[in-house]
Amino acid sequence: MQCAVIEFGRNVLGLKDAHSTEINRNTPYPVIDIMEDQKKVYSKGGTMRLGAYPCTLKSGSKVAQIYKATQISERHRHRFEFNNAYLDQYQKAGMLATGINVQNNLVEIIELVNHPWFIGIQFHPEYKSTVANPHPLFVEFVKAAMQLGG
Repeated sequence: MQCAVIEFGRNVLGLKDAHSTEINRNTPYPVIDIMEDQKKVYSKGGTMRLGAYPCTLKSGSKVAQIYKATQISERHRHRFEFNNAYLDQYQKAGMLATGINVQNNLVEIIELVNHPWFIGIQFHPEYKSTVANPHPLFVEFVKAAMQLGG
């Protein structure tokens, strides 16, 4: 999701030097930024966003259809997030935030409006996936690729 947000910022929104502050602290467009409560943490250790967190899915979105639900919980392991200062700009251009952690107002999932299957996620579905029981996002991604001739 983070790479997709950076690319979209650069090539759709025209934010030429959009980046993550994890990689470029001096970017003029920090579309991915460190979580606010992490900005004063200097000893990394166990300070990242770690573990399962709730996510509210936008009704009618691709992910809500995939999960067959509007409330999910997924596992995380990161310190950097979508910078909500850019949210309106992204959504007006067609990249929608379709999954939100409402507790902290964090973007968890993005989708492109005019794309058959473009979903970017902030969490790690592989943590809840096995060969015998693959995560629904993986299953639906493969189905979509097969339907599109991929």
